[in-house]
Amino acid sequence: MALRKFFFWLHLVAGLVAGLVIAVMCFTGVTLAFETEITAWAERDVRRVEPPSAASPRLPLDELIARARKSADTEARASGVTVSADPRDAVAVNLGRDAGVYYVNPYTGEVRSAATTRTHDFLHLMEEWHRFLARSGDRRPLGKAVTGACNLAFLFLALSGLYLWWPRAWTARWVRPALWFNGSRGTARDWNWHNVVGFWSLPVLIVLTASGAVIGYRWAGDLVYLLAGETPPVASQSPAPAAYVIERPEGASKLTYADALARIQTAFPDWSTLTLREGLPQRRGGPMPTPTAPPGSGAQPAAKRPTGPQPYSATLRESGLWYPAASTQLVIHPFTGEFLQRDGYADQTPGRQARLWLRYLHTGQALGWLGQLIAALACAGGLILTYTGFALSWRQFLTRKPK
Repeated sequence: MALRKFFFWLHLVAGLVAGLVIAVMCFTGVTLAFETEITAWAERDVRRVEPPSAASPRLPLDELIARARKSADTEARASGVTVSADPRDAVAVNLGRDAGVYYVNPYTGEVRSAATTRTHDFLHLMEEWHRFLARSGDRRPLGKAVTGACNLAFLFLALSGLYLWWPRAWTARWVRPALWFNGSRGTARDWNWHNVVGFWSLPVLIVLTASGAVIGYRWAGDLVYLLAGETPPVASQSPAPAAYVIERPEGASKLTYADALARIQTAFPDWSTLTLREGLPQRRGGPMPTPTAPPGSGAQPAAKRPTGPQPYSATLRESGLWYPAASTQLVIHPFTGEFLQRDGYADQTPGRQARLWLRYLHTGQALGWLGQLIAALACAGGLILTYTGFALSWRQFLTRKPK
């Protein structure tokens, strides 16, 4: 009994201290659960095209990039080009942070951009609040530290709440009020809502907060590797090799974007979407592995970013693979088209695979739209838990009438 009372007071204090930040993270979590889908819907007029016919030829990729640059009136190189196997999808050309993303009709070459960025800006603001409490500049690390600590407090609240909820006796009299709403009012209503919403939300909230800790703290990420029986990667003081030194074969000309795209499509006939760029990308869930070129390819890893030609890199997804972590990173020789590196989900260690799964579990994307809906509902449940927790504390300690 004393242990239960001890955890009750810890639960109460943690909720009162971190409750407001938890409410902010829950509210923004609801809005961010379908971030990709909301953005695609808001920009559907520029992202979708109508093919003239089933056999209509597509313009070369380099011509589409040139038209996007001309429309944006910029000399900046494309930082990424996203192509879809769906004939109704426009080609997205990312011209950098200043110019933005342009969508090009692959059949006519018509260039379009979103009429307004309000949806994108709003979701970006929600992400800033979710991760950094909208702090910027030198204050961003402080915002990240606060949200990280409150996320850990939320994890403790979920686990301790489960312990406090656990019925003393598994009888209908004890269990029924904790499983569904009973229509009571005042303090009894808040208590009933706190128990019912907590019961249905806690399993999901535990997953969301635990995966958030893995994303936010290195020690939590290292723990995943240790549980998988692996040695955590060592954080180096100097950046890992991030480029190749490419030797140009005699008489060879550099491949165009279209050539690189054709090479990938030939090697991966079941591709669904791919993003092509020059240089090596940063992989979500960890940095790109140290480049290791095949023998005789004429490419060597460089400890510092060289000024010479860089390989193409691509991130592609294949159709028929339902889990979101099933993407493949490719590094392509810019003159020969040889794959210098291939890094897919199956090529990674169990620890790194687990890290990827936890990243997508945090957003709900690991289980598709159903998982995103469950994550959004759990975040909404977190808002109700915050409100009822504050309401119960207010009534218990600040409005208590004298005997």
